[in-house]
Amino acid sequence: MRCVIFDLDGTLADTSGDLIAAANVSFAEMGAAVRLDPQADAATAFRGGRAMLKLGLAREGRLSDNAVEAWYPRLLEAYGDEIDLRTKIYPGAMEAVEALRSDGHAVGICTNKPEALAETLLQRLGVRSMFDSLIGADTLPVRKPDPAPFWAAVDGAGGFRDHALLVGDTDTDRRTARAAGVPCILVTFGPEGDAVLTLEPEGKIAHFDQLAAEVSRIFGQR
Repeated sequence: MRCVIFDLDGTLADTSGDLIAAANVSFAEMGAAVRLDPQADAATAFRGGRAMLKLGLAREGRLSDNAVEAWYPRLLEAYGDEIDLRTKIYPGAMEAVEALRSDGHAVGICTNKPEALAETLLQRLGVRSMFDSLIGADTLPVRKPDPAPFWAAVDGAGGFRDHALLVGDTDTDRRTARAAGVPCILVTFGPEGDAVLTLEPEGKIAHFDQLAAEVSRIFGQR
């Protein structure tokens, strides 16, 4: 069975608003003046909680590994409190996933969001049942760009390893696909736009209505 594995943040859903709000709660509680901007800092949000803390603390002149690790649990807690307040699924995403499923593809998610938070978000958005597998940052001892979480998502979805690809939005997804030796489709509708094409993915989409054709093209070449 051909298998398409998706990243979550910045690929299937725009989670940046809720992520940045959680980071700003952390900055406020630590007494920092800095705040991240929902638009200007969206790309950093999609790289995770630690990336947001590093950015804000660097701007504040207080960056240290100890500070990042100390505040990371609080950021996750704040994020969990309002995990779906501002988050929106990208236009056409679920229609594209359903089209893949109807065409016989296995589909799953491999994200660097902690698994419990990813599970909660997908349930709140009402789309968890659309995916045959979900692998989070803490499901295994390693996370993306290590290929093991990707393969766990493929196996969990019931897909064939020699007919699998990854849909994502960042260099982490690109490096994961390279490490696994599989094709990668990157979205260009995120905050980095066409700049992701410098990562030389095997495919690209500017809207989810292009996904089925791109998946068919890539699998047709294998």
